[in-house]
Amino acid sequence: MKEVTNIPQYRAVHKFASISAQKVRVFADLIRGKYADEAMTLLECYPNRGARMLEKVLKSAMHNAEDLGSPDLENLYVSEVRVDGGPMQRRWRAGSRGVSTVIKIRSSHITVGLSDR
Repeated sequence: MKEVTNIPQYRAVHKFASISAQKVRVFADLIRGKYADEAMTLLECYPNRGARMLEKVLKSAMHNAEDLGSPDLENLYVSEVRVDGGPMQRRWRAGSRGVSTVIKIRSSHITVGLSDR
């Protein structure tokens, strides 16, 4: 039987973020497995809107760890970053030859989990 260890995990979730998941996943892959402070510094260097949204969720997870009494705030690392697609809004626009075309306004769910080393 596998032994399950309880690793304290501090999470933050931004649901229904008004950005495509594809635009945020680039930065999620960039910070996965890094220390939280290092990941925050990396995200601050990028001017992209996806980096700003992921930075806010990471900052929220760090504050959650602080509020819940994490013993080592310096040793927190990004153990989980998930960017899932959310619901799409559909809008109609006139297309060529009198045909209507669908415009999909995408959203995403951003999840960041921190753990102690």
